[in-house]
Amino acid sequence: MYQPNTSFLMKHPAHIFALGFGSGLLPKAPGTFGTLMAFPLFWLIAGFSIPIKLGIIAVLFVIGIYFCNQTSEALGVSDHGGIVWDEIVGMLLVLTFTPPHWFFWLVAFVLFRLFDIWKPFPIRQFDRKLKNGFGVMFDDVLAAIFACICMFALIVWLIGPHQLPF
Repeated sequence: MYQPNTSFLMKHPAHIFALGFGSGLLPKAPGTFGTLMAFPLFWLIAGFSIPIKLGIIAVLFVIGIYFCNQTSEALGVSDHGGIVWDEIVGMLLVLTFTPPHWFFWLVAFVLFRLFDIWKPFPIRQFDRKLKNGFGVMFDDVLAAIFACICMFALIVWLIGPHQLPF
């Protein structure tokens, strides 16, 4: 499989985003490093209300379909491991519903990576059936939803439902 490099990254603006501003170029664990890229991006939208954050994330999802499709086609692989925009958008969604505390952010990160890698039912089925940019993006949104459900349960268990971030 072709491993993209800095030259490939700079050939098209879509590659810059799809490859997570270069984090997807790392030879080991590009999805993990791509997920980490969501944290500084979340800082840019953290002050907005949840509906505004969700609107921004929806826009990033839609344009991510284009970014991921363009980069997948250029690489000749439908879901290359270096394409990490889907992880960034998925983690942004999880952070939207996570209390702003380092412990919960760490748990959110671990939960999202767990579901993104493990791909339990029905994530795995969608990952296998949906291709192109939409398929790349969609399974990570499902992983984010699973992570959010677990995060909600953890918050309720540890500190009570009155601490849910919405």
